[in-house]
Amino acid sequence: MKVLIVKLSAFGDIIHALPALDDLLDNPAVSSVHWLIDSRFGFVSDIFPEQVKVHKVALKGDQPFRHAWDMIQLLRQEQFDYIFDLQGLIKSGLMARASLISPARLLGFDKTQSPEYPNRWLVEPVSFHPDEKHVVQIYRRIVHAMTQAENISAVPETAIEYRPPSVRVDKHMVQLGSQWLAMRNWESPGLPLTIIHVGGSYATKRMHDMQWRVLLEKLTPQSRLLILWGSEEEQLRARRIAHDMSNTLVADAVLSLSTLAGLFGHASAYIGQDTGVTHLAAACACPSVTLWGPTAPWRMGPQGPQCRDISAHIACAPCFSRQCKRFICMPSIASDAIIRAWQEIHR
Repeated sequence: MKVLIVKLSAFGDIIHALPALDDLLDNPAVSSVHWLIDSRFGFVSDIFPEQVKVHKVALKGDQPFRHAWDMIQLLRQEQFDYIFDLQGLIKSGLMARASLISPARLLGFDKTQSPEYPNRWLVEPVSFHPDEKHVVQIYRRIVHAMTQAENISAVPETAIEYRPPSVRVDKHMVQLGSQWLAMRNWESPGLPLTIIHVGGSYATKRMHDMQWRVLLEKLTPQSRLLILWGSEEEQLRARRIAHDMSNTLVADAVLSLSTLAGLFGHASAYIGQDTGVTHLAAACACPSVTLWGPTAPWRMGPQGPQCRDISAHIACAPCFSRQCKRFICMPSIASDAIIRAWQEIHR
């Protein structure tokens, strides 16, 4: 069988879909796996297994409808047996539906899980077990529904297990990480290396600069700190936070995913908010401390013995909101709690 995953974005969500991809690659009945991704997030495909055929579509910028239509024509030529819409949006459903040639099937979210309700009219909705709350389980359930014949609308008797996203950090990636550190005279046998990412996809996911400053001041006697960022605004924040601080290096550029994976192989631990780099760190088996405010670790957090969650224990969290007039969740996170978690897991 030839299958297509439609997962356009975003960075962290694509990482969450890797276990579903692994399920397909492990299935002997599946001969070919394709992935449709938004070209803005095409860089994430650098960590995909080489047997996955990636299709990048430009849905922003000049002539997005023309790019979408050209891509649909290309995908129709592939004649997939199954298409899995793991995005759950109107645009993903429309592209997936248009790429379908009968008798192929398009499987996706039901009304309880669909991010955009009209999407469920474009797909064959898959039913979920009540305990399938993590997005990794949800994506895996949609893919596994391929083996359920006509019973995909029946609520499963048992929940599908959580399978942690995994990225193989190969020798080339480790070498890239070593070279990056060596070029900055930062490869040292002394203090362990902790990687920190100060960014977040929206403001309510981020700790205040002063919180980061207090945390870093407590960590620098115990670890070298490499601070990552993903935008010009985050770069300025990182420089402010780390100004005149010892044992601290702010990355001078946004790094490739292969270099990042290599650096995670060198690091003793990672600390970050709910963002794509955080989920990549955990997938690369780097011991990770994740900071949670408006979003929830039970929904999208890394799980496992090497992972720790520091959540805001307030009544209104998680709210999953991008805007907040009160914004008390992230400011309520104490640096001492982060330090304790770091001490428990760092290698």
